[in-house]
Amino acid sequence: MEIRIDDLSGKEIQDLLHQHLASMYDISPPESVHALDITALQHPNVTVWSVWIDGEIAGCGALKQIGPGHGEIKSMRTSENFLRRGVAANLLAHILQEARRRKYSRLSLETGAEPEFEAARKLYQRFGFDACSPFGDYVEDPNSVFYSRALQLFSPAL
Repeated sequence: MEIRIDDLSGKEIQDLLHQHLASMYDISPPESVHALDITALQHPNVTVWSVWIDGEIAGCGALKQIGPGHGEIKSMRTSENFLRRGVAANLLAHILQEARRRKYSRLSLETGAEPEFEAARKLYQRFGFDACSPFGDYVEDPNSVFYSRALQLFSPAL
């Protein structure tokens, strides 16, 4: 499994992100879809990673800086051919490591409340994310669940 920063120029990542957006609109009402399109993912405050297994795109995810020391996980998606193979867990661990490297003290995310998002909610809970109030520009939404997690920043032992 290879996780690498993606510039979003490849057909594979573009196709996966288009599938992601289409799926979000199939599941949630338009006003409750908070997924970013490719243009928004290319903003300088967003880093996107793609996951590759044996030359095939297996997933993607992004980290958006939303404030000083505060990041948001965006666009987490596993390709259908790679579900339940640890793609999302490995990518989430990678994003957490990068958030710590950037010295973020908090990492947050929004995901759906619908049954289709149950696996995602369980993954985030397993990684220590707790339900929270809306953050940033979000507002209460019955179709959204908000999570946040404090990040410990360890200094080297003296």
